[in-house]
Amino acid sequence: MRKMSLFFLICLFLLFSQCRTRQSIELETEKEEISREHLLRINDIIQQSIENKDIPGAVVLVGRKDKVIFRNTYGNSQLVPEPRPMEQSMLFDLASLTKPVATATSIMILVERGELHLREKVKDYIPGFKPFTDEQGEVGEDARIWHLLTHTSGLPPYIQEENIASNFGSFCTLENLIAYIASLDKTNPAGEEFHYSCLGFICLSFIIKQITGQNVAEFSRENIFLPLGMHHTLFNPPEELKERCVPTEVTEDLFLKGLVHDPLARLLGGVSGNAGLFSTADDLAVFARMLLNKGTYRETRILSPLAVERMTEICSQAPFAGRGYGWDLDSAYSSTGGDLFGASSFGHTGYTGTSLWIDTETQIYVILLTNRVHPDDKGSVVSLRSKIANIAASSFIKKNKKKNR
Repeated sequence: MRKMSLFFLICLFLLFSQCRTRQSIELETEKEEISREHLLRINDIIQQSIENKDIPGAVVLVGRKDKVIFRNTYGNSQLVPEPRPMEQSMLFDLASLTKPVATATSIMILVERGELHLREKVKDYIPGFKPFTDEQGEVGEDARIWHLLTHTSGLPPYIQEENIASNFGSFCTLENLIAYIASLDKTNPAGEEFHYSCLGFICLSFIIKQITGQNVAEFSRENIFLPLGMHHTLFNPPEELKERCVPTEVTEDLFLKGLVHDPLARLLGGVSGNAGLFSTADDLAVFARMLLNKGTYRETRILSPLAVERMTEICSQAPFAGRGYGWDLDSAYSSTGGDLFGASSFGHTGYTGTSLWIDTETQIYVILLTNRVHPDDKGSVVSLRSKIANIAASSFIKKNKKKNR
């Protein structure tokens, strides 16, 4: 009997020892670190860009998972009529970052609610939306909503504001502009070529209004920005916030500060699906964390994980475009992601000198906000974006811990 008890205790001991060993191995993970010293290289290349007069100033924020790992301000927010130092809390005209952050996200919310599906025809919401017609008079297939999101609808990139102003004056209603866009000849059959188009996202903002009765500014603020606590992300900043807005271009007639730089958005009164959103680096960091967390920030869910996946992976119907439903992954415009982030990274740029790039593999996001168009639209950030992304990516270091045996 005593031998049986001893044998039983030995078996228990061996089993417990194996469990402990197995548990220690299962709990073991790679130690992931960020080289903060390496991130300081950002300071040098931003300063060089300021000295080269590529930009008057900048705000840079780099984050990983739920933490900000680098944040700094540089140079001036404005040069004329007198210099003013850049501040972390200043609002930037995001330009085309409006497209994924406000417009595409709003569209995907409507998809999740069952109020829209992306294979619906554009003409179901925009009567008279012409399909492509070739030289022989052959009419192509009708464009679908997803074509607008991926810039494959056949719409031209832009319309000169002079053409609109000559027809509708200094202010144009969204309805009038949409009717004009719908009548335009398409450059190619829907779904066959990628042509980056601001007009497609203006159409998407009209569809949002058709479904909800709200314009893209109202809908995105109510359903995205306020729930996330992004209180300084909005269209048409009110007077009390305009002093914190970074000015863009200065012309003989206009000093654009708190007024959208994009001409078509300005003709529409500052609210458009292609441009018009203002925000801060800290607010955009919240938005990036929401995407990295598969649609949720803290306890607030904006999108489902599947919606985030569809937005941030190359669209299977048009892989040649290199686009998801709103975000850029591998198009001609994606060099802003640098050379080191992998295939799972995505982002977008804005004409005024803004960009956001997110890498799901390393969980790093990079926010660069400049007003490179101030004061005369001669600055450039094409190379700067890539360099900052490369520094951020290479700051990520994996170290394998020695495993217990």
